[in-house]
Amino acid sequence: MPAPQTDLPLTLDLAVEGMTCASCVARVEKRLNQVPGVAATVNLPLESAHVVLSPQEDGGFASEDEIVAAVRKAGYDARVTGTTRAPEAADTEAAVSAGERDDLEGTPAGGFADEAAGAHHEADTSAPTSDRGADLRRRLRVGAVLSVPVVALSMIPALQFTGWQWVVAALAIPVVTWGAWPFHLAAARAGRHGASTMDTLVSLGVIAATLWSLWALLLGGAGELGMTMRPSLIPARTEHAGAPELYFEVAVVVTTFLLAGRYAELRSRRRAGDALRSLLELGARSATIRETGADGVVHEREIPAADLAVDDVLVVRPGEKIATDGVVLEGSGAIDASLLTGESLPVEVGVGDTVTGATVNTSGHLVVRATRVGSETTLAQIGRLVSQAQTGKAPVQRLADRISAVFVPVVLVIAVATFVAWLVLNGTDGAGVQAAFTAAVAVLIIACPCALGLATPTALLVGTGRAAQLGIVIKGPEILESTRRIDTIVLDKTGTVTQGAMAVTDVVPLSDDVSAADILRFAAAVEAKSEHPIARAITKAAAQPAECMVLAVETASDTAKITHSTDEVGADGVVVGSDQVVDFVMAAGGGVSGVVRTAHSGPHLSRRVVVGKPGWIAAELDSDDAPWANAVADAEADGGTAVVVAWNGTARGVVVLRDPVKETSAHAIAELRSLGLRPYLLTGDNAGAARTVAHDVGIAPADVISGVLPQGKVDVVRRLQDEGKVVAVVGDGVNDAAALAQAGQRGLGLAMGTGTDVAIEASDITLVSGDLRSAAAAIRVSRRTLRIIKQNLFWAFAYNVAAIPLAALGLLNPMIAGAAMAASSVLVVGNSLRLRRAH
Repeated sequence: MPAPQTDLPLTLDLAVEGMTCASCVARVEKRLNQVPGVAATVNLPLESAHVVLSPQEDGGFASEDEIVAAVRKAGYDARVTGTTRAPEAADTEAAVSAGERDDLEGTPAGGFADEAAGAHHEADTSAPTSDRGADLRRRLRVGAVLSVPVVALSMIPALQFTGWQWVVAALAIPVVTWGAWPFHLAAARAGRHGASTMDTLVSLGVIAATLWSLWALLLGGAGELGMTMRPSLIPARTEHAGAPELYFEVAVVVTTFLLAGRYAELRSRRRAGDALRSLLELGARSATIRETGADGVVHEREIPAADLAVDDVLVVRPGEKIATDGVVLEGSGAIDASLLTGESLPVEVGVGDTVTGATVNTSGHLVVRATRVGSETTLAQIGRLVSQAQTGKAPVQRLADRISAVFVPVVLVIAVATFVAWLVLNGTDGAGVQAAFTAAVAVLIIACPCALGLATPTALLVGTGRAAQLGIVIKGPEILESTRRIDTIVLDKTGTVTQGAMAVTDVVPLSDDVSAADILRFAAAVEAKSEHPIARAITKAAAQPAECMVLAVETASDTAKITHSTDEVGADGVVVGSDQVVDFVMAAGGGVSGVVRTAHSGPHLSRRVVVGKPGWIAAELDSDDAPWANAVADAEADGGTAVVVAWNGTARGVVVLRDPVKETSAHAIAELRSLGLRPYLLTGDNAGAARTVAHDVGIAPADVISGVLPQGKVDVVRRLQDEGKVVAVVGDGVNDAAALAQAGQRGLGLAMGTGTDVAIEASDITLVSGDLRSAAAAIRVSRRTLRIIKQNLFWAFAYNVAAIPLAALGLLNPMIAGAAMAASSVLVVGNSLRLRRAH
């Protein structure tokens, strides 16, 4: 229910403990949404709930206690991990896009005490019970070790020594009690609320097999020394003199197999909650602030970044992270914002320009006034986008859970009906009860969903293992269903389609008396003293001209001019003939200059070289003439960055740099089209650069979206989703994390493994190699894995449908049922192993 314009709603985040399947999610959501003024979505992988509280008629909000109580009424436990005031969507978008300094959230009203500034840092963003994986692993290990002798002794008569049945009982009891405790607990919790899950059938099957075996052992005569047990197709009849059979092996096999499946699922599930924590850790840990003491003396001191307040004055030296959002008061420099924007080109800033927390000052000394701190920073806003997208309601539910919603109650009814029918037909004496119980147990055992439980995790393990060999990491079964439905793929430009680093692509001489090689040589000599990314690209191009330049200027003589040195070393340790730079000066936001001379060749070979932005070069040369104008305009028209090189007071040439397209990108996009996907190019870069890259890789101009900020990327994905498209997003930067998470709710998020940890963790699939062709391979392998899972589920279910009538008619010994159940598991595993040849 939307909140009134004057009363913004509150948002409440919960960690919910004890959920195991889709039916658990449904019960928690139902209870939460019954609370007045509450709209809740529950996320199973994150074991969390995102609750939006709207004002009630009296203007108040539902309390934390009411929310937690609603979860407990559903049979689960919960704790509050964070509370914030939710901004209206339009206001948020405007603030993020325009960089306004308005408060986006404050300390919540209505009795919530958490400070918004600390909510995200204090919240546990992973699954709430961090030791659950270790607990399941312990139970699995114990179950696996004890199950081997139990199965061997029960199924192989030759191994049945005197008293074997008592050894089997002693080994099985820990497995069916302590080992199966998670299933018993979940079944009991569901039962208290009149529901049933896969855990219900597992628990009942294990308990029934165990209780029957204990009765047979203690009271039915199976405990006599010297007794042996042979598998038989038809259950023992009353005329048989033999003792009732034991089913301990069935109980331990079911428990161990299901523990293995649950553990594998949990491992993939827990990684989903780590993205937000990794994102928040990108920020600076400390900050240097400037203060004026009581004596009027200005001094600096270092404080934790969390202690910063609005209007604090920060000192940011070259190489340091900017601790929070702010505005530059003094100095100028180049800011590496690739962490947040994904773009490789540094942003030049000066007095009055805004800067963003977690970006790096690559050059220049800056004095910054803090304008946003804590949860108001851009970094925190992106964190909220990731968190909200991840806790949103995903339509994909596990196939096995959907089947069990109908299958489990039906099996329970059949088992009870079988027991009653046998009593009616055979009487209620001892033999009749034994026959009825045997048939009912056979129904439960044959229906016990071992194969159903293995259908997803085994195919997932094999499929993801094969994917890993191909450099692809798939994080969970829900992701596979998304790959089947996607029809649109949105590609981030920088680092995904392109290499993500500046490189020299062109050198344009401004006169006939100078070569491209000389221009590059002298520019590189001066730029070698700078750490600016453009400087590094020019230096690299000069060192490897044949690989980095696209003009045909690398003749033998040109290359000689670039190296221009010998192996001879002078008395001062400098190589004779090499380029020496003295009087180096760096102008932040403009360029660099220095005197370049040829070592040991006399002062007549010296020249003052300046390299930098066109406007700065014009000022340095003190000339209104701009002979580089056409070359610069041509470069910028298609997204290039132009640097002018001059020496001895005259402009000599223009060096053009771009972010080159990866060699495999065009082929990769062709493969994606062959899979039925329509590619879009999405970037924060300018339109010229985007159009050029799109043309090079074969993306239509109408499918290019440029100049987009992180929030805008999320909006683009939502718009495409609202148009009915099922969207996959491929990205690599922090700025892509929220879009990746948003795509994952109704589509798919793929992160380049060469990108940031946050993008990787917010995605569904990671492309380790950074090769875009892996995206097509990931979709192919995922789709095939999904097909295998569906086949497994079909055969497991068909096996139950065919075998349950045999068991109900008393034509199937529970022991044989246990063997058949194991055989169905082998079939499922064998089918899954076919994925080892996927590509």
